[in-house]
Amino acid sequence: MLGRTGTSRKRCRFKFQQHQSLSSSPILPKLPSLQFPAGTGSRWSQVRQEAGQMSSAQINRILKANEYSHTFPKGPASHGVLSFHSNMLPSNNPCEDSRSSATFLPAPGGTLFAVFDGHAGPACAQAISQRLFYYITMAMLPLKMLEELEWAVENERAVPQLLEWHKHPQDHSFQDGGSISFHSLRNFWQERLEDGEDQEDEGKVTSALFSAFRRLDYDLSVEAQVHLSLSSPRRVSVPGEGLSSSSPLRVALSGSTACVVHVSNGVLHVANLGDSRAVLGVLDEDGRWSAVSLTNDHNAQNPDELQRILEEHPPSEHKTVIRHDRLLGLLLPFRAFGDVRFKWSAEMLRQVYKSRPDVMSAVDDAVRTLPQHYMTPPYLSALPEVTQHHIRPTDKFLVLATDGLWELMHRQTVIQRVAEQLTGLQQQRPIVPSENMTLGSLQRLLLERKGKVLSVLEDQNAATHLLRHALGDDGYGSVSPNRLAKMLSLPTELARRYRDDITITVIHLNEL
Repeated sequence: MLGRTGTSRKRCRFKFQQHQSLSSSPILPKLPSLQFPAGTGSRWSQVRQEAGQMSSAQINRILKANEYSHTFPKGPASHGVLSFHSNMLPSNNPCEDSRSSATFLPAPGGTLFAVFDGHAGPACAQAISQRLFYYITMAMLPLKMLEELEWAVENERAVPQLLEWHKHPQDHSFQDGGSISFHSLRNFWQERLEDGEDQEDEGKVTSALFSAFRRLDYDLSVEAQVHLSLSSPRRVSVPGEGLSSSSPLRVALSGSTACVVHVSNGVLHVANLGDSRAVLGVLDEDGRWSAVSLTNDHNAQNPDELQRILEEHPPSEHKTVIRHDRLLGLLLPFRAFGDVRFKWSAEMLRQVYKSRPDVMSAVDDAVRTLPQHYMTPPYLSALPEVTQHHIRPTDKFLVLATDGLWELMHRQTVIQRVAEQLTGLQQQRPIVPSENMTLGSLQRLLLERKGKVLSVLEDQNAATHLLRHALGDDGYGSVSPNRLAKMLSLPTELARRYRDDITITVIHLNEL
């Protein structure tokens, strides 16, 4: 059962309002020298030609298509956040990343930011990007407010706005399934009312984040099972015809990592699930910038995660539960929303695979069969790792990004690039040549500084600035226009060979 449903027969008019308003840096390959399978040579020649013809305006149009910025009013209401810059650059078509940003309006208030990295399709990432913040809200609201909310819904009265969304106009919105998701959310707050206990102030946010993550993942699974039991198999002639993009089954069969930041009264809470990262930019007393990670990757590169997985399964599976650095040899992140093929029983999965060709025709090939050595599910966890951090005067900004960025740039380089833009390289101090500096080295230094200044002036959005450097870095801190054009000219079938979807949110915390 989903929970108490005795009052849910009446039609609800409750509508949430959404406002448009740790490794060394990898060496990037030289694009022209890469070898492609037979048949791609002419396509690559076309890419090189298109890259050579790409103008600066075209480059900027691609880079800035999804950028978004928002400035918060100064004062206590900002909770220590001055502004944020966000951007997305797809590699897959459709893009499997998603993002969310919102202001939590009920007292004591706060701000919420998140990035989501989907896999096996975009459905799960899109769904949780719109639903997770509401679950966090319901987990944090005091019982008195929940009682008022339930009364308003039951009596079809107006409900106060709970979240003010800060969205790019092209960010995804639900096409259908809104009534199902609302029903699940209402069950969640009704169960909190039945429990009858308010959270203690100390640890309230951490507890709410744990509760919201676990409950939303549970609801995704239950909604898919209910949909499966109520719908009948269809004979489909076109792949994917029987399952809409926001179907509960498609959402649950796909998956997504999540990294959520909550800021309130000068305290940061980061809830991480998977391999996206939150890295703090800190200005040290000596004037140097340092990168402080607030998250850990949940994958095979993390010894603690490896140990956790092994402890959750019998010794007989220790050689099969992680193979080729992947969960059951298939999935890179060890924690994620959705991905019920790593959570449901083998019997249930076999039933779906056998009896629902309409479902199987709508998902990726990798999802259509039971994983090998599938003995003791669940193998995948939706329990986040939560970190708390009190914002200090030296903490200037936080970079929140999917792994597409961290695969291209080291965290220290990311922080340095944002810092260079933040401090304004166009106002650099004069160079004082050293005794052993040659004219050639001085000229190279001046050219390097000129390139950095032009790059800073070109992007007002810090996330766009990072995208430009991630794709076009020349190895000396500047951007190579030729390399950037080549990377942006790659068609979908080639782009994924070089990079993942990239989603970045830069949160400015203190004034310099």
